[in-house]
Amino acid sequence: MRINKSSDTCPLCGGTKKAGQTTFTVDLGFGVVVVRNVPATVCSQCGADWIQDPIAAKLEDIVNDARRKHLTVEVITLTA
Repeated sequence: MRINKSSDTCPLCGGTKKAGQTTFTVDLGFGVVVVRNVPATVCSQCGADWIQDPIAAKLEDIVNDARRKHLTVEVITLTA
């Protein structure tokens, strides 16, 4: 029997996915980038999160900028 799961169901645990925010971190080896308040879809049960492509592109730009700056720690709050 095949179960049709909606896109609102977490594929990892079966919990409910809802709009929310997450914190995105990257270890660059020489430093760490932390981006807070990232819009995401978050599972209310297991906490897994998904970031949409336009947000991921912004995060990639932030990480590349931090890589160019070569800072040890960079903490950013994402704004719309």
